[in-house]
This record gives sequence, C-alpha cells and structure tokens, in this order.
Amino acid sequence: MDLQLYKTEAQKKAKEHKKFLESLKKKSPKNLDYIVQETHEEVFEEIDCLSCANCCKTTGPLFTEKDIERISKHLKMKPKDFEKKFLQIDEDQDKVLQDLPCWFLGEDNKCNIYEVRPKACREYPHTDRKKVFQINNLMLKNTLICPAAFVWVEKMQERIK
Repeated sequence: MDLQLYKTEAQKKAKEHKKFLESLKKKSPKNLDYIVQETHEEVFEEIDCLSCANCCKTTGPLFTEKDIERISKHLKMKPKDFEKKFLQIDEDQDKVLQDLPCWFLGEDNKCNIYEVRPKACREYPHTDRKKVFQINNLMLKNTLICPAAFVWVEKMQERIK
C-alpha cells in the first residue's frame, strides 16, 4: 500500500473533501447514516488495516480512565504504573502515548492488546459513525493518515451528488 500516494491525493483533494463534508452538515440526505455504514463496509472489504497500520505508527490515541483501567488489568499492572510507563499528558491535558509508533503494535501490524484496545482505536477512522458531519475536521485529518478514510470520502462523494 502506497501511503505517500494516498496522502498526496488527500492533500490535493482537501478543499474538495472539506466542501463535500460541509455540504453534509448543511443538507444531509435522510438516509445518511445508512449510506455511511454501507460505504464503510464496502471500503473495509477493499482495504486491510493490517497491510498499513499507519494510524498506529503516526498518531496516538487518547486514553480514557476506563481504557487505562481495562488495559492495565489486562497487562496485570496497576493503572498508575501503566500511566507512568506508557502515557503522558498532552497540551490539551489528555492522556496519550509517550512515544510512537504505538508500544502495542507488533511486527506483523497486529495490536498486542486488540481485545482491550482504547476506545479511540476501536472507533478509528470513524467512517461508520452516526451523524458523521459532526466530525468533519477530524475526518479531513484522517484522510491524510488513513487510506480507508480517504477512499471512504471519495466513495461518499460518488454516492451523494
């Protein structure tokens, strides 16, 4: 998978994508959530996250208190020890990874804590979200990182004209 190609295309089409996503906010079709879900499923039949894992290599998820409790229990660690070893507080006062790529990303691009991964990881790249127009800026950022998000926006544009 040529990540640079996707990123370059996403940069070229950023204005077009932004305009399209904003149009969904202004006047979305009645069946938007259905179209979003259908497009999401179609995209993930084509794109295999394990062939990429760019999100895990370049962006860190936000860790909620529930995430920290669940993951530290899974790793048989105290939550405070987990935080000290893996997390830091960012400029928004959120708990995020100290370093990238993600500590839990294996050589095979599989997540070593997949069953208990953070909520942010479970929801990424948000292409199956209800009322998707509420996260337009995030979706635009995701098209630069995630080939699936880019392809999803492209397919959504084809479907909703």
